[in-house]
Amino acid sequence: MTAMPRQHESREPPYRPQDLIDEVVVRFDAYARARAASESVFSTARATPRQEQRAFDDLQAAVTRLRNSLR
Repeated sequence: MTAMPRQHESREPPYRPQDLIDEVVVRFDAYARARAASESVFSTARATPRQEQRAFDDLQAAVTRLRNSLR
């Protein structure tokens, strides 16, 4: 008896490695801007801790997708 091929478990479409690299760079830039904004002297330009954490989480997810695509 042969095993059935496993369906792709994720519903996300497969991405080209360059697309994933580009996403990591964009997410890193967004995190760096949020991090810098959290220390801004102008209160209207400050990022909240929640915004900074969200940017970091997005960056971490992008890195994970890139790592998983290389396996």
